[in-house]
Amino acid sequence: QVQLVESGGGLVQPGGSLTLSCAASGSILRINTMGWYRQAPGKQRELVASISRGGITNYADSVKDRFTISRDNAKNTVYLQMNSLKPEDTAVYYCNINVLIIGGPYDAWGQGTQVTVSS
Repeated sequence: QVQLVESGGGLVQPGGSLTLSCAASGSILRINTMGWYRQAPGKQRELVASISRGGITNYADSVKDRFTISRDNAKNTVYLQMNSLKPEDTAVYYCNINVLIIGGPYDAWGQGTQVTVSS
């Protein structure tokens, strides 16, 4: 199976920064797309950013120019650098990794980490 461990959430003031990380482990043959989603209270889960195996990135319009997604293939880890944080960025952030295991493609989700932006 595949395990994802997230870290880096917390409380930050508006305009501050946080970096989330998500490390994958288990019986992984290959990691394809890695991404971050978020879900605020009363709202649907939404894609924040994604990065392909080749490094092509995609961002939600609301976070462009403020967030940066990156990956370290040697460590099976994806990062989300969040700058200029706003109260509307408050949500539970989940990492999502599409992997290839012996049984075929598999979508793995992290346990979620709370990000709260408040003064």
